[in-house]
Amino acid sequence: MVPPYLATTGSAQPTRNTLDGLTLLSAASGRMPEGLEPAPHRLAELVHGGPLSLAEAAAYSGLPVSVVRVLVAELVDAGHLSARAPITVAQQPDRELLERVVSGLRAIR
Repeated sequence: MVPPYLATTGSAQPTRNTLDGLTLLSAASGRMPEGLEPAPHRLAELVHGGPLSLAEAAAYSGLPVSVVRVLVAELVDAGHLSARAPITVAQQPDRELLERVVSGLRAIR
């Protein structure tokens, strides 16, 4: 386990206050960034495998969420990762409508 102050190279706060555990992370480009320290490199590797939430990236990397927030903010600022807020409940489709669609599709059989 890497001590948090070493993983973040001394940074204590993320440069962005919009990152939380449900923030979705994805690679900003198709190639791996070069010249990263081990902890940010591991996060970039994880996200290049497909989009992950910040909490999932923390779990897979074995680092605390607070440390991953700092590292992700630095990776986003450097253009290596992109981050977006999760889809809110208000933006999700109506459950009742989806159930009616599924019911209708089943009736076609």
